[in-house]
Amino acid sequence: MEEVLRRIRHEVRSFADAAMFELAAKGHGSLFEQLIACILSIRTLDEVSLPASLRLLSRAPTPDALARLTPQDIDALIQPVTFHEAKAYQVHAIAVRTRDEFHGQLPADAAILQSFKGVGPKCAHLALGIACGHEVISVDIHVHRITNRWGYVKASTPERTLAALEAVLPRPYWVELNRLLVPFGKHVCTGSRPKCSTCPVLPYCRQEGVTSHR
Repeated sequence: MEEVLRRIRHEVRSFADAAMFELAAKGHGSLFEQLIACILSIRTLDEVSLPASLRLLSRAPTPDALARLTPQDIDALIQPVTFHEAKAYQVHAIAVRTRDEFHGQLPADAAILQSFKGVGPKCAHLALGIACGHEVISVDIHVHRITNRWGYVKASTPERTLAALEAVLPRPYWVELNRLLVPFGKHVCTGSRPKCSTCPVLPYCRQEGVTSHR
């Protein structure tokens, strides 16, 4: 895996960073901000979710500030994202609960994060990995597809892929895996017709499930 990830690091160096990591680089790296941004990113392209997250978090970067907005205010700021109205109510509820129950400090605990409506293992782990440096794996559709396509794991759902990766992937790569495979999955190892002919890790890939490629 070390050589595979080394090659992918080189391959993705010219691509835009995964949205959550770019958000942190732009100064929004708190656990609360990362969790809110991850909710906005669900089923939404990075090119849409990142600007929406920046608009919202520039206006209200803390639980107290976000709780003082109405869901309608939030919705107006995040409109381009998928399911924006439902997400507006979800992030408002998280802000209110964080302010009232946790005194404005979101606990760095995956179980607590997943107790919020709309937060699953992917968002909880990604936020904890980026904001708190926790050694956790975040499995989105790219990580699920690519690691199974390689034959590195064999799992039918992202949740099962997460468990399989935790059993075999060396811990130093747990957080980095998502950062690398999101742009790699968007530009090289795509969902349909992946660019196998120019893929830098083709020698390590079993091409599981690939029926057509470029």
